Amino acid sequence: MTKPYVALVGRPNTGKSTLFNRIAGKKISIVEDTPGVTRDRVTASAQWNSKSFYIIDTGGIEPENKDTIPQQMRRQAQFAMDMADVIIFVCDGKEGPTASDKEIAAMIRKSGVKCILAVNKIDNWENAYLAYSFYDLGLADPIPISAEHSIGVADMLDEAVSLFDEKQDENSDDEACKIAVVGKPNAGKSTLINTLLGENRLIVSEIAGTTRDAVDTKFTFENENYLIIDTAGIKKKNKAYSSIDYYASVRALRAIERSDICLLMIDAKEGVTDQDAKIAGMIKDAMKAVIIIINKWDLIDKETNTMHDMEKEIKKRLYFIDYAPVLFMSALNASRTHKLMPEVRKAMSEYTKRISTGLLNDAVGDAVLMHSPPSKKGKQLKIYYVSQPAVAPPTFVFSVNDKQLITNAYTKYLEGRMREAFGFKASPLNLIYKNRSEKN
Repeated sequence: MTKPYVALVGRPNTGKSTLFNRIAGKKISIVEDTPGVTRDRVTASAQWNSKSFYIIDTGGIEPENKDTIPQQMRRQAQFAMDMADVIIFVCDGKEGPTASDKEIAAMIRKSGVKCILAVNKIDNWENAYLAYSFYDLGLADPIPISAEHSIGVADMLDEAVSLFDEKQDENSDDEACKIAVVGKPNAGKSTLINTLLGENRLIVSEIAGTTRDAVDTKFTFENENYLIIDTAGIKKKNKAYSSIDYYASVRALRAIERSDICLLMIDAKEGVTDQDAKIAGMIKDAMKAVIIIINKWDLIDKETNTMHDMEKEIKKRLYFIDYAPVLFMSALNASRTHKLMPEVRKAMSEYTKRISTGLLNDAVGDAVLMHSPPSKKGKQLKIYYVSQPAVAPPTFVFSVNDKQLITNAYTKYLEGRMREAFGFKASPLNLIYKNRSEKN
């Protein structure tokens, strides 16, 4: 089950961005910034009442006249509605309901998406009566708020999270390995999928995807079931914000969440770009297994060490997923594509690998002997016991004397030693530390 999406929609200057900052900002401590897509400040991972969700900001929706809804307005509103599980319709309480508000409300009603009607700029409760006029929109009961002063925002969020569907996005194909193909536009994602599904060993059937995702395709490979998720290319913020491309990137984030394994496609002619690194960060944050595919390899002039040198450069640029295997291929010519599915099978095996408690503690014990744990002010970290309570991703809980003594460097060291002992190629590792005194 993936996290729900809450979209802020409304006319320009109704306070959507202020409300976004209020929900996603550190002032009220309901969200932690997530590396990756959240750096764009138009999508953030938030939490309220112990429920996690994504809050997404959208550009202002504004018709050019009272008779016609422009194409841009319709695209903006429709994509927000398609992707959202809950819409927060932000209106300006000081202006009252406008013709544009009524047009947007009609679109929301037609979409059938659950909606919260937030009447903003109610800076004190004495003016709460201004929200009553918004009953004319025919949506939910209006909630008076002030995003700037945080008045009524808690009540609004209480209502929003109460509308989440606890069974959202559960996939009926739970036994199938889910593969998301992600990357920049024109990296060759669709070509790879077409080439992959065209192989004689694959039995393919398309199934309808949700409105927020591309069409999924089920197939079998050597008697194992797979579900491949195609995604639109992910562009930079300045090219994507307030456009179809921006919403495509949000859909891609949802596809990453739904997947077990991500195929990160990189154009060999361009090498690793900043945007490739951002997408890799999204995969890392989602704790998914990953295989890096260098596509269009046939267009590269090669020398003796070209492949080795490029792989080294990739590992350097994408150091935070240096456990990912790298495949070089040409999807268009089906060159080296036969290596992909065996690598996917290995990645899934590593992603769901479970280590016995005895072997796990032996390996960690050896690691501690070789490199003593950190200490601070005369107090040294002690690791008493390690267990693996979960897979996908492999999750390890370390029972320690004081988790405040843990450093990023020592965590990286422990992860490296565990990979040396047990592999986990293509898979992230989730290391959790708990004081021995903690009961849960």
